[in-house]
Amino acid sequence: MSDDLAAAGKAVQEQLWGPMTGGGGGGFPAARLAPEFFGLVQQFAFGMFWAREQLGVKERSLVTVAQLAALGKTDELKAHLRGARNVGWTKEELVEVLMQTAVYAGVPAAVNALGAAAEVLAPE
Repeated sequence: MSDDLAAAGKAVQEQLWGPMTGGGGGGFPAARLAPEFFGLVQQFAFGMFWAREQLGVKERSLVTVAQLAALGKTDELKAHLRGARNVGWTKEELVEVLMQTAVYAGVPAAVNALGAAAEVLAPE
């Protein structure tokens, strides 16, 4: 992949999580084990998709939170909840999105997502 995609991906990630070092792994412990993988994620996910102009980073953040909640991916959800707060979503808006998960992905998915959110958002 290209340096342009890496730069675009890094710019998106820094909007979500602040300064990025080490190829885009952020706070994920696995980034120390597989930095090349996280560099590819930075280019592919963030450089090719998140950086597209059709939706802004704020909107893509909310879409991602909803998808991760529905899929039950709570570790990744926690990171994206932090990012969602950093790009301007309120705690109340995020909780509402997670509650909506129950309608389409089931109550257990919503409960798990809200549990993850409690760890990230409750200290506010």
